[in-house]
Amino acid sequence: MDEIRAIAIVLIASGVAALTTPLVIRFAKRIGAVDRPNDRKISRRQGMPLLGGLAVAAGCGAGLVVIQVLGVEANVMPQVWAFAGGAFILMSAGAWDDRFGLTVFKKLSVQIVAASIAILAGFSLDLFSIPLTSLVSEVPLWILWPVSLVWIVGVTNAMNLVDGLDGLSAGLGAIIAMTLTIICWQGGQWVGVVIGLALFGALVGYLPYNFPPARIFLGDTGSLVIGFGLALMALEGYRKEAILAFLVPVLALAIPLLDTLLSITRRLRSGTGVFSPDRLHMHHRLLHREGSHKNAVLMLYFLTSCFCMIAVSFSQLDGWLAVVYLAAVVAVTVRLLRNLDAFSLEVGTEDLSETAGKRPVASDAADGDPS
Repeated sequence: MDEIRAIAIVLIASGVAALTTPLVIRFAKRIGAVDRPNDRKISRRQGMPLLGGLAVAAGCGAGLVVIQVLGVEANVMPQVWAFAGGAFILMSAGAWDDRFGLTVFKKLSVQIVAASIAILAGFSLDLFSIPLTSLVSEVPLWILWPVSLVWIVGVTNAMNLVDGLDGLSAGLGAIIAMTLTIICWQGGQWVGVVIGLALFGALVGYLPYNFPPARIFLGDTGSLVIGFGLALMALEGYRKEAILAFLVPVLALAIPLLDTLLSITRRLRSGTGVFSPDRLHMHHRLLHREGSHKNAVLMLYFLTSCFCMIAVSFSQLDGWLAVVYLAAVVAVTVRLLRNLDAFSLEVGTEDLSETAGKRPVASDAADGDPS
């Protein structure tokens, strides 16, 4: 992979996504795939077209076709097309959900099928570097499958859960995709590079239509595909066989992963179901604190960029220095979460409802995130 081909992939993916999005807007309105505000969401813009993920998928697919035309190493394409197959399954299920609705367990079943295809193609956590040593061990199959499955499904849903403000999931996805592409490039993991370039380009082309104030929402059609792609890129990126290697992609995905873990913990603590809705996600709290939809989104872009820069820096460290660096990151992260009052079960619930009623707040997720 050279720089010229990389730029070509990004440009084609971006251009196709940008040109396709207006067509998707008209298509979504014609078939009735539009947002319908209810008690589970903070959206106040009934009739906003969904299915934005179709444009992202079109751009990403175009990028993958360019890769095939320009030519890459033969051993790269089988995994790339496995990603495309899994993404197509998720996109189809997401589109059905955006139009007609799917139960949580049906969506979870589809995600498990897509994740299984990816694992069979080689996207798995198959190596483990033992901390503070140079020893690298292979992960046995009976551990490899469940751990890889939980990772892929978990990250896929994390991007769906964080999809709560205009431009949030698409923007975070673009930032994280570029970061993981850099990490994969540094480690010579060209499958991750190829997927990352196509996904980044597609998101950049789509984002102008989704940035506040949005003209279209991603819906589950897009958020699930974005999460799936980032999960597979992370599995490729960690293969740099170094101490604490898997923490590098985890750091890049810190914001959506932290939001998901905090949501699960909060709901368990309050005695509600894991899939029960609430309005205490990070983006809800930031929306209340910043008082502006756009400012809240930009703040989360900034925080994600900081974690991504930390991830790239961390990939160059080893030994005790990496441990010290990680401890500092954890300390700063805990402080950040406390500043956001992210551990609270009560703060902001009423205020957020009041805030949502005063300004055009929207949720990209149609029915995926019960936020």
